[in-house]
Amino acid sequence: MEPLPIWVKSMEKREIDLKIQKKELRGEIRKLRKAHTDKEIHEMSLAVLERVRTLPEYIQAGVIYAYMDCKHEVETRDLIRLAWKEGKKVAVPRVCGQEMRFYYITSFEEDLEEGSFGIQEPREGILAGEEDALLLMPGVAFDRKRHRVGYGGGFYDRFLEAHPGLVTVALAFEFQVRDEVPFEAFDIRPAKVVTEQWVLT
Repeated sequence: MEPLPIWVKSMEKREIDLKIQKKELRGEIRKLRKAHTDKEIHEMSLAVLERVRTLPEYIQAGVIYAYMDCKHEVETRDLIRLAWKEGKKVAVPRVCGQEMRFYYITSFEEDLEEGSFGIQEPREGILAGEEDALLLMPGVAFDRKRHRVGYGGGFYDRFLEAHPGLVTVALAFEFQVRDEVPFEAFDIRPAKVVTEQWVLT
């Protein structure tokens, strides 16, 4: 068996290094999220909401694909309520094997159930199929150039690869934004990242 070429070994080492860096960063951000109180997370989330609601992408959108927050992510329920109040349709994700699908919801109480990873998911109802919509995405960490470190499942990358027409805006707290984060060429960057202090474009 012939030894692997040097460039192959170099690529393998880089992939391993990236995985280690991402794992360490996920652990660091998880600790920072846990260190904040529920009240602090809620107040910072409201500040993020105020920035999102002024974005042209939000104002012009008739359909919002939103995530259901979990474990001190930027909260989305108030934003979803606002979208409903303004007559927008809202869909949230459900994990189906290795895929993520969005289903419309009109009520938190009636349309959601406990789902994958302890995150509330929609009961299978009306599947959202609009390509002309705003997708609000979570993430573990971001950098100033909008590179994103996710949770490692690749659900959003696969979904966005299949639906390239969606406008993407990521929601994050300022402590999740770094000067640089580890990323790979195939990682999909959101068009904007909104924190309680900035809109990164």
